[in-house]
Amino acid sequence: MKKKQITLAILAAACATTAAHAQSSVTLFGMVDTGVTYVSNESGKRNVKMDDGVNGPNLWGFRGVEDLGGGTKAVFELVDQFELDNGAFMPNSSLFSRTSFVGLVNDKFGKVTAGNQYDFMTDSLYFAGDDPAELSGHFYDFRAGPFTKLDLPSNATGAFDWDRMAGERVTNSVKYVSPVFAGLSAGAMYGFGGVAGSIGAGNSTSFALNYAAGSFGANAAYTNIKYYTAGSPQVSVRNWGLGTHYRFGGWVTNALFTTVHNSANGGAVYEGSFGAHYNFTPALSAGASYMYMKGNETVDNNHAHQIAGIVDYALSKRTDVYLLGVYQRANSGADAQINGMNDSGDESDSPSQAVVRIGLHTHF
Repeated sequence: MKKKQITLAILAAACATTAAHAQSSVTLFGMVDTGVTYVSNESGKRNVKMDDGVNGPNLWGFRGVEDLGGGTKAVFELVDQFELDNGAFMPNSSLFSRTSFVGLVNDKFGKVTAGNQYDFMTDSLYFAGDDPAELSGHFYDFRAGPFTKLDLPSNATGAFDWDRMAGERVTNSVKYVSPVFAGLSAGAMYGFGGVAGSIGAGNSTSFALNYAAGSFGANAAYTNIKYYTAGSPQVSVRNWGLGTHYRFGGWVTNALFTTVHNSANGGAVYEGSFGAHYNFTPALSAGASYMYMKGNETVDNNHAHQIAGIVDYALSKRTDVYLLGVYQRANSGADAQINGMNDSGDESDSPSQAVVRIGLHTHF
């Protein structure tokens, strides 16, 4: 009798464990991209180079979810970004420095997460599908331009990805996203500065308002990042943006407006862009976009026009080959700089710069 009771107890525990596993999961995922890029002008010279992470960053990571019951789930995400062509970590990065967070999700009350995670410039505008760059030139079509005098802190060129749409993160942050009510949702984020004696020093804030109704969506986002160095004035970099998208038939269309302001020198830039993408067949698609960028007197009132296009052919549901191009034309006296031309000497020595790329992209 005692043996039977023990056996039944073991079976009951096994069934409970199986049920828990059925309601929980850990997923390994990632994507890789590489190709050959032609650059028309790098400090006055043409260049052909191997480049990676253009049609999406090179990532691998884990996502996990555990059903806690009552409509509540525990979630986590750990993601690493790497350089495919040499296998190295990204500069100044380490394992899982792309994103790393844990949190709770409830059907009625929303989602709260804590860790190293995207602010709402990326979360609400980019991931919602509002960025024309994602329909055309991808990483090369994000914002850069003749604005190095923006001199943003901890920035590769002073103006690289100045509107934070390429996936910038906020460390030591807590983020809340509300449930959707009649198509509306909102979000708020706070990043702790960690400065003893001053809660407001080095902190970050970000907010979002989102609307989605079928094929239409509209989003607004605001982010303010404070950079603190002992003995120096605190620098605040402020971004805000508005975006929209609409899908119909084989078409995807979107439009975006974003800004940046650096409190250290008063530098400011805005951009407006729109794009469209069309699926000719389930495998063949093409997209194009246009963008105008304009800076204030701190950046010499420079401006730039930028056009981008892509033709993409899917070899499978996971893998595609593509041909893309981006062209930037700045005002006279300014040096064009397409996003991704980050090393010293990568910028043009004239108002024009163009890139053409053939690449291979896959995800899992």
